[in-house]
Amino acid sequence: MPKIIQLLLDWSEVWAVCIPAAILLTKKQPAVLKPVVFYVWTALAINILIDLTWKLRNVIPTEYNSNNYLYNLHSVIRFFLFSIFFIGLKQPFLVRFKKLLPFLYLVFLVVNFAFSEDFFNYWAFSSRLLSVEAICLLFYVLQYYLYKITESVETYSFKADFWIVTGLGIYVTINFFIFLLYNDLEVRMQNFAVTLWNVHNITYIVFNIFLAKGFYESRK
Repeated sequence: MPKIIQLLLDWSEVWAVCIPAAILLTKKQPAVLKPVVFYVWTALAINILIDLTWKLRNVIPTEYNSNNYLYNLHSVIRFFLFSIFFIGLKQPFLVRFKKLLPFLYLVFLVVNFAFSEDFFNYWAFSSRLLSVEAICLLFYVLQYYLYKITESVETYSFKADFWIVTGLGIYVTINFFIFLLYNDLEVRMQNFAVTLWNVHNITYIVFNIFLAKGFYESRK
């Protein structure tokens, strides 16, 4: 792969988030999108720390030069903010379960990191955490579309929430198996795992383009 393309992919977790962030600087968003707005700014801050820690790992003291806990933190924040977003859409479909799911996820977090994994694992982020997050967000995405299919109203396809949900759906659908298998692949097939992470980076770019589209469409 040409070095310039690899460089762009390596830093995509930072510059891709700047795409929707640029829209946010010029366009105030409605209240229903506030959790997604907060996600963008939070993701930008976390991803800057992730990439700086990675690039400066030879300068930072060894005990502080792992960024894996930041991936875990990003995953947790992303789930809770998007669950608030989906609940805030107030679709009268599976309402109780949508409100219950964040509490079930919180129980998973406590049990998993109290008894099984280390949130601050130096060597790897939690594949289990990211894959559970992906499958939970995929549930939210699918129920959103199922509800829209049952609606007998005018076409809703091009409103802000559609673009945001579609971008999120693409991201979690493609990355579920990457998250699920990544830790094992990194141990057994390290070069392949590094290459596979480029797929994640490409889908993250697509995700942020859809977020930007949603923010742009929000006031039309």
